[in-house]
Amino acid sequence: VELGLDASQPMLFVIDGSKALRKAIKAVWGRRAVVQRCQQHKKRNVLEHIPERHRVAVEERLVQAYQAASHSEASKLMATTKSWLARIAPDAAASLSEGLEETLTVLRLGLPALLAKSLVTTNPIESTFSTVEKVTHRVKRWRDGDMRLRWCAAGLLHAEGKFHRINGYADMHVLERALQRFCEEEVDLLKQAA
Repeated sequence: VELGLDASQPMLFVIDGSKALRKAIKAVWGRRAVVQRCQQHKKRNVLEHIPERHRVAVEERLVQAYQAASHSEASKLMATTKSWLARIAPDAAASLSEGLEETLTVLRLGLPALLAKSLVTTNPIESTFSTVEKVTHRVKRWRDGDMRLRWCAAGLLHAEGKFHRINGYADMHVLERALQRFCEEEVDLLKQAA
C-alpha cells in the first residue's frame, strides 16, 4: 500500500490458514478483502487427521467438492463429507470446518474454470520460495545479514525468470466484476442483518 497499491478496491487474497495474515489483510482492506484459502493446504491439514485406510476416499471427496460446477454443489458435497468425517475422524471434521467457506470463495465468485483453477492455491508463491531455497541452499557459510538479503534477492531474481502469466489471465475482467459484486452482496447482507 505504501508503494501505491490501491487498497480502496476489492482484492482477492489467496492465502494459507495463517490467522495473522488474515488479520493483517482485514486491517488494511476491511470488507473489500475477498479471501480464498488454499485448497491444497486444507486437503493436507484434513488428511493429517485421517486413518490411512480412509485417506484415498477422503481425498477423492475433497477433490470432487473443489471441482464442483457451482458453490452450492460444493457446499453440499462438503457438508456430506463433514458429516461422514465426524463419525470416522472428528479431528478431521473439525479441521475441514475451520475456514471451509473461504476455500470455496473462487467457486462463489463464479469465475471461468481456467482462471478459477489458478486462484485456489498458494502454489505459485510457494514455488517461488522453493526456488529461493534451492539457490540459497548452496551457501555454506553465512557472514552477515546483508549476505542473506543479497542471496535471497538473487534467488528471487532467478525465480522471476520462470514467471509467466497465470492460466486464464484473459478473464481477469471477469474477476474484477465478480469481486465488486461479491463486496456489494456482503454489504447488503450486513445491512439486512442490522
